[in-house]
Amino acid sequence: MYKQYRNRDGSVCDYAIERLSDGAFIPFDPANTDYQKFKTDVAAGVPLEDPDGNVMTQGQVDEFLRTIP
Repeated sequence: MYKQYRNRDGSVCDYAIERLSDGAFIPFDPANTDYQKFKTDVAAGVPLEDPDGNVMTQGQVDEFLRTIP
C-alpha cells in the first residue's frame, strides 16, 4: 500500500510517494525501480491513500498517474 503525503506548507507532495510497508519515500524518478513498481502496483489495484488516509478509487488513481512522470 502507498500513500500521498503533504509538504510542510500543506500542499500534496508532487515529487514522491510513501510506501507504507516500510515507510520509504519513493521519488518520482522514472529511472528508480521502486517508482516503476509503485506505478505498476497501483495501476493493478494496490491501494493508494490520499494524504488524509482515504483509499483512492481506481479512477482517482488513474487520474493521478496521468499527472506524474
